[in-house]
Amino acid sequence: MGGKKKLGIKQMEKQQEDKAADDKSKESKKTEKKGPPQKKTVIGVMVPDVKDQKIVAEVKKMGVLTPYAVSTRYGIRISAAKDFLEQLEANGAIQLVSGSHSIKIYKAAA
Repeated sequence: MGGKKKLGIKQMEKQQEDKAADDKSKESKKTEKKGPPQKKTVIGVMVPDVKDQKIVAEVKKMGVLTPYAVSTRYGIRISAAKDFLEQLEANGAIQLVSGSHSIKIYKAAA
Protein backbone atom coordinates (compact mmCIF):
# COMPACT_ATOMS: atom_id res chain seq x y z
CA MET A 1 0.00 0.00 0.00
CA GLY A 2 1.13 3.48 0.30
CA GLY A 3 1.28 6.15 -2.24
CA LYS A 4 3.23 9.21 -3.04
CA LYS A 5 5.13 10.51 -0.06
CA LYS A 6 4.74 14.09 1.02
CA LEU A 7 7.59 16.36 0.06
CA GLY A 8 9.59 18.15 2.69
CA ILE A 9 9.51 21.92 2.98
CA LYS A 10 12.91 22.35 1.30
CA GLN A 11 11.88 20.04 -1.55
CA MET A 12 8.64 21.98 -2.10
CA GLU A 13 10.52 25.31 -2.13
CA LYS A 14 13.04 23.99 -4.65
CA GLN A 15 10.27 22.62 -6.86
CA GLN A 16 8.52 26.01 -6.91
CA GLU A 17 11.77 27.85 -7.69
CA ASP A 18 12.52 25.48 -10.56
CA LYS A 19 9.02 25.93 -11.95
CA ALA A 20 9.32 29.74 -11.76
CA ALA A 21 12.69 29.65 -13.53
CA ASP A 22 11.28 27.44 -16.29
CA ASP A 23 8.35 29.80 -16.83
CA LYS A 24 10.70 32.79 -17.16
CA SER A 25 12.94 30.98 -19.64
CA LYS A 26 9.92 29.95 -21.74
CA GLU A 27 8.70 33.56 -21.86
CA SER A 28 12.13 34.84 -22.89
CA LYS A 29 12.36 32.22 -25.65
CA LYS A 30 9.00 33.30 -27.03
CA THR A 31 10.00 36.96 -27.19
CA GLU A 32 13.37 36.31 -28.85
CA LYS A 33 13.29 36.79 -32.58
CA LYS A 34 14.65 34.10 -34.74
CA GLY A 35 16.84 35.13 -37.65
CA PRO A 36 15.49 35.79 -41.10
CA PRO A 37 13.40 32.96 -42.48
CA GLN A 38 15.41 30.34 -44.27
CA LYS A 39 14.89 30.04 -47.98
CA LYS A 40 13.15 26.82 -48.92
CA THR A 41 14.51 25.02 -51.93
CA VAL A 42 12.17 23.31 -54.31
CA ILE A 43 13.22 19.74 -54.92
CA GLY A 44 12.71 18.54 -58.45
CA VAL A 45 11.31 15.19 -59.44
CA MET A 46 12.65 15.14 -62.97
CA VAL A 47 15.77 13.02 -63.44
CA PRO A 48 18.62 14.51 -65.50
CA ASP A 49 18.98 13.02 -68.96
CA VAL A 50 21.18 9.92 -68.90
CA LYS A 51 22.20 10.39 -72.53
CA ASP A 52 23.52 13.92 -71.98
CA GLN A 53 27.33 13.61 -72.15
CA LYS A 54 27.88 16.78 -70.12
CA ILE A 55 25.97 15.37 -67.12
CA VAL A 56 27.62 11.97 -67.45
CA ALA A 57 31.05 13.65 -67.49
CA GLU A 58 30.16 15.61 -64.32
CA VAL A 59 29.00 12.46 -62.57
CA LYS A 60 32.19 10.63 -63.53
CA LYS A 61 34.28 13.42 -61.94
CA MET A 62 32.61 12.83 -58.58
CA GLY A 63 34.69 10.40 -56.51
CA VAL A 64 32.02 8.33 -54.85
CA LEU A 65 28.46 8.30 -56.09
CA THR A 66 25.64 7.85 -53.62
CA PRO A 67 21.99 8.75 -54.08
CA TYR A 68 22.39 11.53 -51.50
CA ALA A 69 25.36 13.08 -53.28
CA VAL A 70 23.57 13.09 -56.64
CA SER A 71 20.38 14.37 -55.03
CA THR A 72 22.08 17.37 -53.44
CA ARG A 73 24.16 18.08 -56.55
CA TYR A 74 21.22 18.24 -58.96
CA GLY A 75 18.41 19.25 -56.59
CA ILE A 76 16.31 16.16 -57.15
CA ARG A 77 14.62 13.72 -54.83
CA ILE A 78 16.63 10.79 -53.51
CA SER A 79 14.31 8.30 -55.18
CA ALA A 80 14.90 10.04 -58.51
CA ALA A 81 18.65 10.00 -57.86
CA LYS A 82 18.51 6.24 -57.22
CA ASP A 83 16.75 5.73 -60.55
CA PHE A 84 19.29 7.97 -62.28
CA LEU A 85 22.22 5.97 -60.88
CA GLU A 86 20.60 2.69 -61.89
CA GLN A 87 20.19 3.98 -65.45
CA LEU A 88 23.83 5.08 -65.54
CA GLU A 89 24.88 1.64 -64.34
CA ALA A 90 22.78 -0.02 -67.04
CA ASN A 91 24.50 2.20 -69.66
CA GLY A 92 27.92 1.22 -68.28
CA ALA A 93 28.97 4.71 -67.21
CA ILE A 94 29.34 3.74 -63.54
CA GLN A 95 29.94 0.55 -61.55
CA LEU A 96 28.35 -0.67 -58.34
CA VAL A 97 30.99 -0.87 -55.60
CA SER A 98 28.95 -1.84 -52.59
CA GLY A 99 25.37 -1.79 -51.52
CA SER A 100 22.65 -2.98 -49.25
CA HIS A 101 18.89 -2.83 -49.50
CA SER A 102 18.87 0.82 -48.43
CA ILE A 103 21.94 2.41 -50.06
CA LYS A 104 24.17 1.67 -52.98
CA ILE A 105 27.62 3.11 -53.61
CA TYR A 106 28.91 3.58 -57.14
CA LYS A 107 32.14 4.71 -58.78
CA ALA A 108 32.95 5.88 -62.28
CA ALA A 109 33.63 3.09 -64.76
CA ALA A 110 37.25 2.69 -65.79
